[in-house]
Amino acid sequence: MKNHFHVLIRIKNKTEIGYLDSRKSDSDDLFLKWKTCFSKQTDSNFNRKPTPSRQFQHLFNAYSRWFNIRHKRTGALFENTFERKLVDHRRYFQNMIVYIHQNPVRHGFAEHVLDYPWTSYLTILSDKSTKLKRKMVIGDFGNVENFNELHQDFQGDSCIEHLIIE
Repeated sequence: MKNHFHVLIRIKNKTEIGYLDSRKSDSDDLFLKWKTCFSKQTDSNFNRKPTPSRQFQHLFNAYSRWFNIRHKRTGALFENTFERKLVDHRRYFQNMIVYIHQNPVRHGFAEHVLDYPWTSYLTILSDKSTKLKRKMVIGDFGNVENFNELHQDFQGDSCIEHLIIE
């Protein structure tokens, strides 16, 4: 949208991510040589991966630098820092998906969710290859028909108003 965006992401758990381990076998000699170049790094700091918040901070900073260079401008690109909420219930997940897809309609950029091409709504319904977890999303709604029905029957923000960050 013109002044904001919403992103719903799934953070992998520690076992899915994997962590660097300095206690690897001697066959990982290159890793050990590289690690010794950073003598100020402690083992606990070296083995820890950046948090999702830190990763998004890097992403937004890099995008801002690129945007400023491309458009020959300086200064902040984003007014505020990003905010996040833990989605810890299935119903909350469903409501957030529908809320994000309906956001352009809510703000008057489109009359129907199908009219706004920059959401994942059509991608989720498509058969085209995507990095989105389409099957997981549809699975949480039960099936495509329920997914569509909940989008059609969207009653506004009242059911999730207390959970929205604006």
